[in-house]
Amino acid sequence: MRIMRSKELPEEFKDRIVARHRSGQGYKKNSAALKVPKSTVASIILKWKMFGTTRTLPRAGRPAKLSYRGRRALVREVKKNPKITVAELQRCSREMGESCRKSTITAALGALWQSGPMEASPQYKTHESPHGLQD
Repeated sequence: MRIMRSKELPEEFKDRIVARHRSGQGYKKNSAALKVPKSTVASIILKWKMFGTTRTLPRAGRPAKLSYRGRRALVREVKKNPKITVAELQRCSREMGESCRKSTITAALGALWQSGPMEASPQYKTHESPHGLQD
């Protein structure tokens, strides 16, 4: 079986590792036969011993609104055009399939830019006063 290049192994594959372990094969033989690292075999068996299953359990905490990929894409947009507005960034994220509020985008980029250059942070559109000055 060829392993997919993803972060998580298929459940059937993990079940096969556990079955080999139950039949008496060690971590080293399992790892060599299935072409996965010993540490992966060990962590799958440990999880099976602790929870009695190889299924993916729900993770703790609230899921992030913006994925790392989406966040990087927004950073690229801001680097390309430092004067881009948050509304335009919101439109970009919607086009990527990750619609979120302006406050989410501001918080995500604000956390990234606190230690970096502030001149590349997204700009809010300000309303002009009748005298031509910005509020």
